[in-house]
Amino acid sequence: MRAFILAAGEGTRMWPLTDTRPKPLIPVLNKPIIEYVLDAVVDAGIDKISVLIGYEGRRIVERFGDRYRDAKIDYVYQEQRMGTGHAVLYAEQFDDDRFLVVNGDLLFDGKIIKEVLRYENALVGVYKDNAERYGLLVGTDNLEAIKEKVPGSSGLINAGIYVFTREIFDKLHSVHVSPRGEIELTDAINLLAREKVVKIVKYDGLWMDLGMPWDMLEASRKLFDNINCEIRGEVEEGVTIHGNLCVGEGTKIMSGTYIEGPVFIGKNCKIGPNAYIRPYTVIGDNCHIGNACEVKASIVMSGAKVPHFNYVGDSIIGEGCNLGAGTKIANLRLDEENIKVPVKGNIVDTGRRKLGVIMGDDVHTGINVSIDVGTMIGAHTAIAPGARVKGVVGTGSRVF
Repeated sequence: MRAFILAAGEGTRMWPLTDTRPKPLIPVLNKPIIEYVLDAVVDAGIDKISVLIGYEGRRIVERFGDRYRDAKIDYVYQEQRMGTGHAVLYAEQFDDDRFLVVNGDLLFDGKIIKEVLRYENALVGVYKDNAERYGLLVGTDNLEAIKEKVPGSSGLINAGIYVFTREIFDKLHSVHVSPRGEIELTDAINLLAREKVVKIVKYDGLWMDLGMPWDMLEASRKLFDNINCEIRGEVEEGVTIHGNLCVGEGTKIMSGTYIEGPVFIGKNCKIGPNAYIRPYTVIGDNCHIGNACEVKASIVMSGAKVPHFNYVGDSIIGEGCNLGAGTKIANLRLDEENIKVPVKGNIVDTGRRKLGVIMGDDVHTGINVSIDVGTMIGAHTAIAPGARVKGVVGTGSRVF
């Protein structure tokens, strides 16, 4: 059986993390999102995987090559992107009578794959109190219809995991292009459900649709509950550790450092001396968290440096970034209201009281830079000493 993983989208709402990578390669606990999907598929016994790629797709090919564990991987390039239904049509070129479709930007418990594979045509439903962002499933055991974005709704929503027979292709060819110029998969599923049984597989485990950059912070928190940690690096005398701590090979934690777990630190890092690492922090490979620095509930991606007298709270620091001495990041409004940020021209309530910066790759700050709450900074940006930064800073900017 074949799994068809949808990973072609640009992920514009995840900017600036998608400045330099496709959305499925954004890391959660130092592992790309799509790798969790691949593990779930292979654990279910599937040995043929096709990955639909588009924006920055070469990076997915370079990362995984032609095999993942016991499965053979091939890649299909989507030149035009006209919605999820259009994406699924790319699977028509294969000769599989039945196949699995999974969105490549989901986090979920892989056990659900085995459950959905029991049926000919099926989709996974997850309960949401606030379901209006998703497709609402109508039906008890068998699908009657999917209703898109029903205001004020709650109930089972379309979780982005499906199994189809080839009949889905006929339905996709027969649907009309939607007003937004897309071939809607939900329209085709609704047609299929009128003629065939489409099973709703109800699921109440871990499931996250990673749509916004700050969702990565919550994803880290959820995954911390399911990992077994080891300390494989060197911990000097005088280091204080409370709670769960994962440390990769080649990492050195220096004297005077205080760590409150759960914390995940990758390989070949230098931590300290006298650093303070607070709960739910994830540090990538080849990072430096230096003297008198505090990092709290943040993601510091591989190759980034937070080396001198820095505070980083509830933030994401991209790969290869370097914070100048004394750079501080605010993470709480003075009025303690939820933090709102611009996304694609709209002001979005993050639902978070605490959010620092979302920083793309290869950003460099000078000494004593102050970054305000909810700031978004594009990749390859340089910020001069003493600058105060807030709002949205475009890719490749120079800030004085």
